[in-house]
Amino acid sequence: MSTASDARFWDRISRKYAKDAIADQGGYERSLDRTRALLNPDDRVLELGCGTGSTALRLAGGVPSYLATDISAGMIAIAREKHAAGPIPSLSFHTATAEAPMLAAGRFNAVLGFNYLHMVRDVPGTLGRIHALLGPGGLFISKTPCLGDMNPLIRLVLLPVMRAIGKAPYVSVFRQSELCRLLDAQGFDILATENHATKGNDRRPFIVARKR
Repeated sequence: MSTASDARFWDRISRKYAKDAIADQGGYERSLDRTRALLNPDDRVLELGCGTGSTALRLAGGVPSYLATDISAGMIAIAREKHAAGPIPSLSFHTATAEAPMLAAGRFNAVLGFNYLHMVRDVPGTLGRIHALLGPGGLFISKTPCLGDMNPLIRLVLLPVMRAIGKAPYVSVFRQSELCRLLDAQGFDILATENHATKGNDRRPFIVARKR
């Protein structure tokens, strides 16, 4: 398994993924509202793992530059179709990972990663790269499942079986406490950790971290 195989997985399911309903629409709206409040009107924003572009299309109108990227060309193709139906001048979509040479160090005021970090193979390395992409005092805003805090059957039984039969991609398993330690180690100060779930706690903390 490799990054290339991860991309092929998401390419293969991209059309189905685009049709799936958001599991917690209320929680999603809360996260969008909170993110809008954190972005400044002159910010240059990068979104990693943008999928089919739904979040980018909701947020990009409030900033002068919003670059949305994803590892999957299939996902980006759908995002561009959506964008063509309702263009936003500040928004562009590209197939890329956080390590792509096209992403210049220090270029961004904010980097967003929603349902993203648990999908990368090298979480510490990716956080280090995000730190480099941000300018001084830039924000990293994340909301991602912390599978280490969920039912052990999910990570020990269900996920391995689904991956073995090609029904799930690579997934990184960590706890919220571990993720916070990794952010600190990579040069971030955590400003907020919030639960935006509308029912209970879905173990997907909304985290706001500032580059030291």
